[in-house]
Amino acid sequence: MAQLPENPLILVDGSSYLYRAYHAPPHLTNSKGEPTGAVYGVVNMLRSLIRQFNPSHMAVVFDAKGKTFRDDLYPEYKSHRPPMPDDLRSQIQPVHDIIKAMGLPLLMVDGVEADDVIGTLAKQAEQAGHRVVISTGDKDMAQLVTNNITLINTMTGTVMDPDGVVSKFGVGPELIIDLLAMMGDKVDNIPGLPGVGEKTALAMLQGIGGLDAIYGDPDAVATLGFRGAKTMPKKLRENEREAFLSYQLATIKLDVPLSLSTGDLKVIAPDRDALAKLYGEMEFRRWLGEVLDGAGNGAAPDSEEEPASKSNEFRYETILTEGQLTQWLDKLQKAELIALDTETTSLNYMEAELVGLSFAVEADLGAYLPLAHNYEGAPQQLDRDTVLARLKPLLENASLKKVGQNLKYDISVLARHGISLQGVEFDTMLESYCFNSTAGRHNMDDLALKYLGHKTVHFEEIAGKGAKQKTFNQVPLEQAAHYAAEDAVITLRLHQHLLPRLQELERCHRVFRDIEMPLVPILSAIERQGVLLDTDLLHQQSTEIANLLDALEQQAHDLAGESFNLSSTKQLQQILFDKLGYPVLKKTPKGAPSTAEEVLQDLALDYELPKLILEHRSLAKLKSTYTDKLPLLVQPSGRVHTSYHQAVTATGRLSSSDPNLQNIPIRSEQGRRIRQAFIAPQGYKLLAIDYSQIELRIMAHLSQDKGLLEAFAQGKDVHRATAAEVFGVPFDDVTTEQRRRAKAVNFGLIYGMSAFGLAKQLHISRGEAQQYIDVYFDRYPGVRRYMEDTRKQAHDNQFVETLFGRRLHLPDINARNKMRQQAAERTAINAPMQGSAADIIKRAMISVAGYLAKQDGDEIRMLMQVHDELVFEVKEAQAESHSQALCQLMADAAQLDVPLIAEAGIGDNWDEAH
Repeated sequence: MAQLPENPLILVDGSSYLYRAYHAPPHLTNSKGEPTGAVYGVVNMLRSLIRQFNPSHMAVVFDAKGKTFRDDLYPEYKSHRPPMPDDLRSQIQPVHDIIKAMGLPLLMVDGVEADDVIGTLAKQAEQAGHRVVISTGDKDMAQLVTNNITLINTMTGTVMDPDGVVSKFGVGPELIIDLLAMMGDKVDNIPGLPGVGEKTALAMLQGIGGLDAIYGDPDAVATLGFRGAKTMPKKLRENEREAFLSYQLATIKLDVPLSLSTGDLKVIAPDRDALAKLYGEMEFRRWLGEVLDGAGNGAAPDSEEEPASKSNEFRYETILTEGQLTQWLDKLQKAELIALDTETTSLNYMEAELVGLSFAVEADLGAYLPLAHNYEGAPQQLDRDTVLARLKPLLENASLKKVGQNLKYDISVLARHGISLQGVEFDTMLESYCFNSTAGRHNMDDLALKYLGHKTVHFEEIAGKGAKQKTFNQVPLEQAAHYAAEDAVITLRLHQHLLPRLQELERCHRVFRDIEMPLVPILSAIERQGVLLDTDLLHQQSTEIANLLDALEQQAHDLAGESFNLSSTKQLQQILFDKLGYPVLKKTPKGAPSTAEEVLQDLALDYELPKLILEHRSLAKLKSTYTDKLPLLVQPSGRVHTSYHQAVTATGRLSSSDPNLQNIPIRSEQGRRIRQAFIAPQGYKLLAIDYSQIELRIMAHLSQDKGLLEAFAQGKDVHRATAAEVFGVPFDDVTTEQRRRAKAVNFGLIYGMSAFGLAKQLHISRGEAQQYIDVYFDRYPGVRRYMEDTRKQAHDNQFVETLFGRRLHLPDINARNKMRQQAAERTAINAPMQGSAADIIKRAMISVAGYLAKQDGDEIRMLMQVHDELVFEVKEAQAESHSQALCQLMADAAQLDVPLIAEAGIGDNWDEAH
């Protein structure tokens, strides 16, 4: 391994970096849909270099626009290269701007290439007695290597000195130009010698020497013994001009006239303001945080200057006396808007104890009201119960508007302390989510960096990490007060920044105002209500699954002829492919046979062992995720309390965690048994109401296809109707298998499935699947038209919308990479349907909550929302009457051009009711 010198002159081949970064993942875009991956890659490699060398002198060199002297020598030079992709061209200026802001010299010289500038500077530095490191991925640069000039490939980490050149190329640096000239270069369109590849060129160079020596005695080549050696002298003579032209083209100039010397290439202090602005525009949040925090910039050694976040400073007070409390209560009472945050002992809203509250009514002033810091030596604090009693009227005053970040949590915490928070008007997490659901995460730390250029204090910074992490009540008050007050101040600032931008998008603002915000207290109430669980049934099922897993494992061992670990990828590869000789359908990135689920599913069509392994995996996941874990989540009440997340999925669907209610399987018997453990208490029933084929109905409404509209209007089984059309049989003669296939077509097309995907799902040929799709589109031309129009609109607008105006941005819709573009097109087709369905059930929940508020609280309660279904706990005697009223409310949640139907089921458990 080559040794790297101390404090060398670093010369970076910026053009090489740029192309390599463009083609390497991650293929990033910012929230505006602008490509940023190449910028990220270049800056990341520069930062890596700087961390490694901490150089005093450095330059990043790019090719200048326009022709070079090589084009004059050979007009066809690089003529085969395609034009630079637009999504790379747009990243050049940001790259240049960031490099300059990092304090790094940037060079471009007309009439020559970056290689020539680097070669000239490297030789100048060497002659002046300096060591040089050239960072590039370009093989041509190997000709520059000497004992004082080293190459480093930042992407692979490889370092190359003269011995390294010989090891990699087979000849030393002094023969690299000859090697390149003889082999030619298809990318740069250097002609080379016809029929001479790497082996032949090396045989001649190693046997005789460079081009001058070879052409001094061409006939000597015939004695070298490589294949074709005897005819080579004739080829050499016939192509002498091309050989020496190629030599000229491949030679890096070492005498480019430059207006500066290597001594001028000093790394200077970075422009932190400019870096913060550029990183913010690119949405490189981690680097932005470093700059704002003064923790380094990836360029010069850190200076003593203050970080560029002066404007983000704020004042705060710690409320410790009755007088301070009275003053702040008066201030809050008179405020137009109160930013509010709670500090607690846990992220679990069912266990969290209130430690303190923070407030802000001005963008530069916050207050922290500590109530339960109880570490040794903690200052005297006001009595929590007394303070909460004084705060209760204010917090429960609906006319006093509040804003928070993820207020659902605060509502739940305050509810456990006897306060029903009212006036919940704004939530910055949801403002960001409705403004652009796909633009990263919507937590406060990320939003503050992205929109305010402010790096917040992270919880780990004041509480520590891991097993020794303190709970908030143990955090010293000096640190806790700043942290808590910052939450309230930043929440207010985020709201002031985000709301006007959201209001400019009128329909998005309406989704926020009329759907997402009214849902916040409803979801909080559902979460706190929880659902009763039969833990004995789950324990019993866990035991049964364990026995089934043992039996499956034994069957698998018998089929394999030996014992092996079914969970070991390596052992599975050895059994399936080495021992049993199953066909390798797909390989991992490292070239090993893949044992991914989709591969096993394909193999399971022909072999028993993969089928057993899939069944084993499925049962093991059920056991670990549900039958073992659910009982651990039960609270003393006997209920589990999930957490619903409004700002996670791109389409507007709710997700849930601890437990994840959305993914409990319903097609398998074992999955349905898990639902049997969700039970009604004595004297109650579970009432489950879900929408019938809601996404297909939305498709009919959006596409206005006459066939689909008619099928739904007549109340037909739409899958049977589709089967009748696709298979050309009377409606009453459709078989179960034909209906199954038609259902796969219906839902497959909604999700943008290709013929390949449909073929795979139905286990039929791609041709047959394509025929189904073609016939479907012939029978339902409105659907085809809708899909084509949606694709076009998506490409034009870079977003699609739901029926109610929820916007889903599609940053990859115009990507040069076809796979990413096609994935975005599939999303564009599905998102309006899935998103509209999400909007509809959210609207239904708001209507239902209004209905429930008028009922006796002990009579009926909303327990769960799962996809297109709502689940209630209702007194047995009133189950039927409430069922009818709620089905109607849900059906009225949207006005479509086809009937919107909600269907109810009643039972002692969720499975019976579904």
